[in-house]
Amino acid sequence: MRILRVSLISISLLFSFTGCDPKGDARFHRGLTEADKRLSAEDLEGSVRVYESLLDGTPRTAEAHYRLGHVYADKLKDPLGALYHFTRYVAVSPDGPFAKEAKSFQKEGELLLLAYLGKGAPLTQEEAARLKNENLKLRKTLEELRAIKTPPPTTGVTVAGKAGDVPQRPIPPGGRTHKVQAGETLGVIAQKYYKNKNRWKEIQEANFYSSDAAAKLKLGQDLYIP
Repeated sequence: MRILRVSLISISLLFSFTGCDPKGDARFHRGLTEADKRLSAEDLEGSVRVYESLLDGTPRTAEAHYRLGHVYADKLKDPLGALYHFTRYVAVSPDGPFAKEAKSFQKEGELLLLAYLGKGAPLTQEEAARLKNENLKLRKTLEELRAIKTPPPTTGVTVAGKAGDVPQRPIPPGGRTHKVQAGETLGVIAQKYYKNKNRWKEIQEANFYSSDAAAKLKLGQDLYIP
């Protein structure tokens, strides 16, 4: 695989013109910066975990798929993981700034995957058929993921004059989570993870469709920590 050649400054500038949610964009770019720092420190597991926590299936977060593709290809030497993330980038952002490169990496990834699984030896007809079936299953899974639609936001007010249960957003795969303990509030949780209780609204916006009503936490509830 080729080494990532686009500078982080260029990437940030490209994506700064595409977002429509300034707060969400700011959180996303803070996450990219944190993941990049961990990658520079050779904390591969940590960088992958942070990149994956940013994924929410929207074009805005497609860049995280692109960077993960390079991590799996160049650092982890995992062609299957790289192929998955480059494919997801193209699926989520087909006209994105890195779509052309991602498609090129897809083709290279398929060849590397075949060589990796074949251990450099010619594939038998049986092995080729098995790989073809596995590739079809992977494509089907990607199509199913692409077809998943996020439910529309709701007001979250179910009791007259009071904030009721607010529908919770799905937690991104691999995202950092917190299980609500007795007596905890969003402010308490924000203090624990950010050392700043005033950042409670970031947690609320990342987990609930309504940002106007105060979220009513439940004991044992899993929250995504952006």
